[in-house]
Amino acid sequence: MLAKLCTVLWLCLCVASVRAEPVQPTLTITAGTVTNHFTAAELLSRTDHASVQIPPHVDYEVSLTLQAVPLLDLLAALPLERFDRLEASATDGFVAQIPLSLILAGESGGSVAWIAVENPDHPWPKLPGKDASAGPFYLIWEYPERSQVANEQWPYMLERLTAVQSPELRWPQLQVNTALPADAPARLGKKVFAIQCLPCHRLNGGGGSEIGPDLGQPMAATDYMTEPGLRALVRDPKSVRTWPQQQMPAFSPTILPDTDLNGLIAYLKQIASQRDR
Repeated sequence: MLAKLCTVLWLCLCVASVRAEPVQPTLTITAGTVTNHFTAAELLSRTDHASVQIPPHVDYEVSLTLQAVPLLDLLAALPLERFDRLEASATDGFVAQIPLSLILAGESGGSVAWIAVENPDHPWPKLPGKDASAGPFYLIWEYPERSQVANEQWPYMLERLTAVQSPELRWPQLQVNTALPADAPARLGKKVFAIQCLPCHRLNGGGGSEIGPDLGQPMAATDYMTEPGLRALVRDPKSVRTWPQQQMPAFSPTILPDTDLNGLIAYLKQIASQRDR
């Protein structure tokens, strides 16, 4: 009887030990029917991992040297022929649409994309104003100036990368009228919206994030906000409205030039006018 009791206690201790094992952070990468999973430990043990220095003023205010794996190496075995974007989904709801052409440019002198991996034994600093780091996975860029990589194309807290089609193909409501001239500001604005706004906002239901409000429904933002108000909101959100969970950053002219902001407002007005027809 005593032997049986000891056996039961030993089994209970083993089960408790297994349950107590921490869950490994895992990055999931999908293209079509192919899905690969990479734990932080697996990525850090790869022979192609390296130390990569990132500049300040992106997400961190200081320069950091991070352990990272070349993103192109992780994509090498995936069937990407039918896709032109890599949708980067983060645990905080951020969903960036990264052009595959931007990533592939790293092979021919452009900016080089890396997946930085946080080592649980050596955690990264907390992000400014947040109670967490950029980990466990962080899409970073070496030589970002070569391809003019935007700030919103550095998604952190990554959990999933998915090969997808361009936003206007997935969500036709984001497309501008084809009759618009090629140099119409709204056409530039569509590109700006996809890079700078779509990671957090939807437009008439189009988009993958739920962080910020939909800018097209139930009422278009250009219908209830003046143009000066919209400009102020983009440049300094807290000068227009504040709330405890506010996350929208300020987009300075360095990050979003006036020409891009003009195009963005023209685009929002154009989409609102198309919906009203």
